[in-house]
Amino acid sequence: MLKEQIRRIAPPGAAALAMGLVLAGSAHAAPDIKALADKNGCFSCHGMQGKLIGPGFAEVAAKYKADGEAAGKLARKIQEGGKGVWGRIPMPPHPSLKDEEAKQLAAWVLEAG
Repeated sequence: MLKEQIRRIAPPGAAALAMGLVLAGSAHAAPDIKALADKNGCFSCHGMQGKLIGPGFAEVAAKYKADGEAAGKLARKIQEGGKGVWGRIPMPPHPSLKDEEAKQLAAWVLEAG
């Protein structure tokens, strides 16, 4: 799997950039999805692979891998915020995101694993 190969051979910063490029080219992600995530502060709390303040996107993808309703749940959580699932620090809401943007971000996160 290309994503796993990138993780093994690329330096940490380059791996995150490369992963963003791989995921941005997927069928579920708009080319500017990483820019949308950056604009909305996602990378302030989440790493691609591991926890910063909140879980890494790969950790989220792994947790919800078998959940067929995960994309909708995560899209709502992105817009409404949440607490308690990953610890005591709440995720702030992002109500200014359009429904389609939240769905794109959720799909992108779920592909991070």
